[in-house]
Amino acid sequence: MTIELREVTKDNWEQVIKLTLHEEQKKFVAPNWYSLLEAFYEPEIAWVKAAYDGDTLVGFTMFDFDPDETKAYWVARLMVAAEHQRKGYGRAIMQQVIDLLSAKPDCNEIFISFEPHNHVARALYTSLGFQDTGKIVEGELLFRLPLEK
Repeated sequence: MTIELREVTKDNWEQVIKLTLHEEQKKFVAPNWYSLLEAFYEPEIAWVKAAYDGDTLVGFTMFDFDPDETKAYWVARLMVAAEHQRKGYGRAIMQQVIDLLSAKPDCNEIFISFEPHNHVARALYTSLGFQDTGKIVEGELLFRLPLEK
């Protein structure tokens, strides 16, 4: 498996918004169309990427810069389409995002938040080095990945 994060363009945006989750997961992640709208209206601080394995669209991610935090970036969305889950794509996509953000000279830490009942997300993020901050933001647990520069 080789994950590539690609731009969301006029050629693939409809495929991106058609990606679906399992019914019980829909409460954990905003719909992709909503994320695309957020990024469209805040292009200076929010970016979206489609995740591909070869020519197959398997997921979607959104990350942004928080101008109120010093050198802090956020992974705002991560989703793997239902039919592609449990194949390691979530980890591969997150690693690509971490690598991309870590390469930014102004990125010293990465934050992510998730629903307290999303145990799969907690296990994934912890295994990638994210640490529980002990804070809750808008009902979600806040985790932080410190980066050594």
